[in-house]
Amino acid sequence: MRGKRFLFRAVALVACVIVCTSLIYLWTERELSSKGNFPNPPGRLQELDRQLKALEEDAAKQRRESQRLLHMLTQFGLKNLEIKREISIVAAVPDVLEAGVQGLQVLVNSEKSVLIGSSAPPIPIVVIACNRPSVSRALDRLIEFRPKGLEDQFPIYVSQDCGHVETAEIIRGYGSQVIHLEFTDRTPIPLDKKELKWKGYYLISRHYKWALQQVFNKYNHSAVIIVEGQFHSKLFVLPFCDFIAEMTSFSNFLPQDDLEVAADFYDYFLATYPLLLGDKSLFCVSAWNDNGKKNLIDDNAADLLYRSDFFPGLGWMMTRDIWMELEEKWPRGYWDDWIRQPEQRKGRACIRPEISRTCTFGKKGVSLGQFFDKHLKFIVLNSHPVPFTHMDLSYLVRERYDREFLDAVYRSPVVDLDSLRHNKLPEGNIPVRIVYNSRPVFKRIAKALGLMDDFKSGVPRTAYRGVISLFFNSRRVYVSPPPSWRSYDPAWT
Repeated sequence: MRGKRFLFRAVALVACVIVCTSLIYLWTERELSSKGNFPNPPGRLQELDRQLKALEEDAAKQRRESQRLLHMLTQFGLKNLEIKREISIVAAVPDVLEAGVQGLQVLVNSEKSVLIGSSAPPIPIVVIACNRPSVSRALDRLIEFRPKGLEDQFPIYVSQDCGHVETAEIIRGYGSQVIHLEFTDRTPIPLDKKELKWKGYYLISRHYKWALQQVFNKYNHSAVIIVEGQFHSKLFVLPFCDFIAEMTSFSNFLPQDDLEVAADFYDYFLATYPLLLGDKSLFCVSAWNDNGKKNLIDDNAADLLYRSDFFPGLGWMMTRDIWMELEEKWPRGYWDDWIRQPEQRKGRACIRPEISRTCTFGKKGVSLGQFFDKHLKFIVLNSHPVPFTHMDLSYLVRERYDREFLDAVYRSPVVDLDSLRHNKLPEGNIPVRIVYNSRPVFKRIAKALGLMDDFKSGVPRTAYRGVISLFFNSRRVYVSPPPSWRSYDPAWT
């Protein structure tokens, strides 16, 4: 009898030891990570998930063993009440294990928050401003949506050029909620006659360099989120036709009335920060989808993120390592076009969302009226907050993403443009693919579908490995080159 009691108790004890040991191990790992030891966050989360699956398998095995023992004991016809009590202990073992697994699941989710939250260094927001008091609207949104208790995690810097007194007073009115940086260099930039026409681009580039030097070099931050602010039309003397010819630079230009951010703006950047830090094939994280118009996005896919070879700008995060690459060779003008060049991008990608987390509205300044009416006002700002910091974003790591994304693209049936536009497509709501093999063909497809049709250094907007993903007539569509595609052609402009 004593031997059987010992067996019962031993089984229960072993089960509890498995659970407790696993919990202690993961808690210890969590404490280490809370001190900043997370060199490869995506890999670390994968390891935690692997450990959780292993424990679940152990729990399943223990349940089967418990059921087997119960069956054996029943066959022996044990009726003693004390032995029945021992049987109840064995019967409870699977429940103990399941509770332990649930506890570990909570711990893994918490571990993700630790890796992404308290262990992450401060990530400042830098608002680039000049001489528009309406910058207050952008600041109001940034302050409103900044998570309570994480003010130190997301300090807000406003870097102001132009010396505009009213704008400066507005910024100072926020007190300790923002840090006001004043760029006071009014030295004329040497420009030839042709460059004078585009003076604003050179002023902006100089201001950007100074602002980034402040947050990285002076304040010693390890990453930064840059939010383009607002600029007055007097800074830019651009005929509208010339502006349209140069509209690919609007992400550094954006002289708008207001910049809006989504409610999950901070969660988005906080969740993607470990990816940017750990995956050296990434160049930046952007909150902007250049093709984020209502008729080109899936409203039900607010949580969907992509890799993109095209630098989007307009609310984007970069690390100190990238800045150290760029600082010494920072261009005199057209900084965003320059950053898209192969010499700077070096084959690296940015993360971008299906639905933008920033947008601009209002159409004053620099003859932007027609451009705003044609493009910018249709960009949708996300209205369904997504808890990104509680999601597994490891699918965005290059090796996995390339395998899964390209497989999804190239196993999709090919359709022609007319079939797509008239919805004469295969049955079932499956993705389809439309192929381009030349610049003119791409332009024709883009214009027909309402995509931005321009290139920078041969890269179409939002493209990854030549593929543009969009949502058209309630169906996922991939505009892709042939499977034999190998690289972008810089001659495509």
